[in-house]
Amino acid sequence: MPNSIPHRLTPKQKRSFFAAWGGIALDGVDSFIYALVLVPAMKELLPQSGIAATPGNLGYYGSILFAIFLVGWGLASAWGPLADRFGRVRTMMVAILFYSLFTFLGCLAQNVWQLGLFRMLAGFGVGGEFVGATVLVAEGLPENRRVQGAGWLNSGYYVGTFIAAALNYVIGSHYGWRAMFAVGGLPALFIAYIRYGVEEPQKWKDKSSEGGGISVRTAFMGLFTKQYRKRTVLNCLYILISMIGLWAGSVYAPGAVTQVAVREGYSPADAAKIASWATMLLATGTILSCLTMHLVADRLGRRGAIGFYYGIMALSVSVGFGYAFYLPKHALETFIACLFFVGIGGGSFAVYFAWLPEQYPTESRGSSMALAMGIGRFVAAGATFLVGAGISWYGSIGMPVAMTALAFVVGFCLVWLGIETKGKELPD
Repeated sequence: MPNSIPHRLTPKQKRSFFAAWGGIALDGVDSFIYALVLVPAMKELLPQSGIAATPGNLGYYGSILFAIFLVGWGLASAWGPLADRFGRVRTMMVAILFYSLFTFLGCLAQNVWQLGLFRMLAGFGVGGEFVGATVLVAEGLPENRRVQGAGWLNSGYYVGTFIAAALNYVIGSHYGWRAMFAVGGLPALFIAYIRYGVEEPQKWKDKSSEGGGISVRTAFMGLFTKQYRKRTVLNCLYILISMIGLWAGSVYAPGAVTQVAVREGYSPADAAKIASWATMLLATGTILSCLTMHLVADRLGRRGAIGFYYGIMALSVSVGFGYAFYLPKHALETFIACLFFVGIGGGSFAVYFAWLPEQYPTESRGSSMALAMGIGRFVAAGATFLVGAGISWYGSIGMPVAMTALAFVVGFCLVWLGIETKGKELPD
């Protein structure tokens, strides 16, 4: 059992954590920029692509581009074995420069398909940064600060969504969607500079120095040995479930708030600002959840914590999009309140950041995170496309998104099949 008295972090550990946290925060900025500028970007680019900018087409093609971004993030599974072979820090450096470039290029898109390509490639870079940062924190922090560190690390992503909403409020509403992509690409270069001098975790150094280092094949194939096969499949399912509901519940939130606000008499400009505030509230809920995740995970165990967050997501998504969205009166206030709890439910990802590294040895730790995240996003891309098709068919965002809450009901039944690692040290 690890010592319960928290260790004071060394300057090197603080530097590594800050570098990883900053990169995750910029991942959040990048990921939510498109959600926030979806309507104005599609209104401009669809006609330039020979497609009418009708409400149905806005939802349909917007969902296609969301799916394309998730495909790019799914392809980021390739970063995992690279992080195991060449190091966590090196992988993060390359990945963050990659997505910085393609986020910036989004401001130059001349049609919807160019934007889709840039978003796919940006997603590929974002996924790689996630892998390196997660494993760097898991291996670099003292044992009894590791779970707390995982929660705090994941909070960076939602601080990023908060920053993206603030940028949209200040820049996007005045200078347009292209300015948002231009600004969203530049800060990543600063994080790449900060990471100069951050050292690889000692666990990885020790393992990579044995017998000629860790091979890419060994890193990946280790996930499918008899000992790890079952947990690998289950972890992919768990993360897939979180992604289906969380992406639907959060990515469609700005558009849903905008629609409800306009329906209640607000101007399009004011509705866009309200959507930004609502996104900030959602992000605040998840930040609070991430900062307190270690308390839940230590109390309920890893499986119990996942089940707890699944339950919150099932209720908040179904009630918010299936009920509050359609209220004839006070819909906006009720719907936004539900979004706060959607944010709370997002704490499940913070549990994964602690739980998955506890299940695998050093030589496969990056690969395990990358594979589970990658497969989850591949399937979530298809689910996002189906939600978009449902929105087009149903003529409304609400009910199709509310149906994604069923994924969390299934997840609640499956989570108890996973391995419990509460109180166990990180494997060598």
